[in-house]
Amino acid sequence: MLQELMLNLKVISILTLVNSFLLVYYIIPKISWVIISRNLNDTPDSRSSHSISTPTMAGFSFYITLIMVMFFIQYFDTENIGLNLIASSTLIFMVGVKDDLVMSSPRAKLIMESLATMFLFFNSAMEVTTLHGFLGIYEIPEIIAYIGSVLIAITIINAYNLIDGIDGLAATVALVIFSIFGLMFFVLHQYFYFLLSISLIGMLLAYLVYNFSSKKKIFMGDTGSLLIGFCIAFLTLKFIAIDVSNYNFFSFKPENGLIFVVAILCIPIFDLFRVIGVRLLNGNSPFFPDRNHSHHILIDNGMSHFKVSMLLGFINYAIVIIIIWLSSIFNSVVMIFILMMVFGLFLVVFDVLGKRIKKKKIK
Repeated sequence: MLQELMLNLKVISILTLVNSFLLVYYIIPKISWVIISRNLNDTPDSRSSHSISTPTMAGFSFYITLIMVMFFIQYFDTENIGLNLIASSTLIFMVGVKDDLVMSSPRAKLIMESLATMFLFFNSAMEVTTLHGFLGIYEIPEIIAYIGSVLIAITIINAYNLIDGIDGLAATVALVIFSIFGLMFFVLHQYFYFLLSISLIGMLLAYLVYNFSSKKKIFMGDTGSLLIGFCIAFLTLKFIAIDVSNYNFFSFKPENGLIFVVAILCIPIFDLFRVIGVRLLNGNSPFFPDRNHSHHILIDNGMSHFKVSMLLGFINYAIVIIIIWLSSIFNSVVMIFILMMVFGLFLVVFDVLGKRIKKKKIK
């Protein structure tokens, strides 16, 4: 009876969403109490958009909930990828905890992120064998697929980590991403990945209750942003590994699968490359901290944290819808050009907004 209940997709979907929400909602106050009592609050600096010390490391609740969810959705894990995900997530979680407590070097973080990603490749379900004609490329060598997958994962993890700078933004963008992936995996009948997306949505909704609170505020910290970023990377690699050409209900051409992935991740990816470009043009290291992120620029132009989060989340959804529509019409070469135009518009808008801030400071 119980096993039949756990195999009912509708029932387990609801339970996964509700339980993930309730677990995070229950655990976060306990984390806040420990952080405050041990004086481990996040102290604002010159780059911070906050003025008071605030508890952090809400990612603890994400990790605990993720492990619990893996147990309850194991019946849908037909590819036996759950154990790989737990092992990889544990490595990422360890890096995040260390970074929140004593700071990790960029090199150490990259090494651990690469190792965590490679753990996933011990399962054949994550193998990427073809690009479905992207730029005329079909079959790719195994070593190239592994290296490319690691680079994609590292880029996604760190791009997501960098947008966690104001209340609600990281969680809102992740909600957009997981909702789209959840829909895609549901349509693909990949129910384990659909349920994982549902669980992450529940976690982030509970986190937002506290993150937007004025009295019980907490940050996810690197413990959370690295873990959520890794989960995004995991779902991205899985989507790329699926042979979408077998599913004729997709409106976009199979060769545009990578384009579609970039569209889903557009806000963190666009912001990452824009910030790196600005830092290099200013003669600084790509790892040099500053206030040139898109959310900092919008905040400095007078928008609230909530409005910035909602605006960038809406832009992310809008770009996905536009790219899906265009990907059903044009080939990958044209779609790359379109993506470059969208990115160019992104650059121009934030360059104008950045110059407006500088003019205000001069006055």
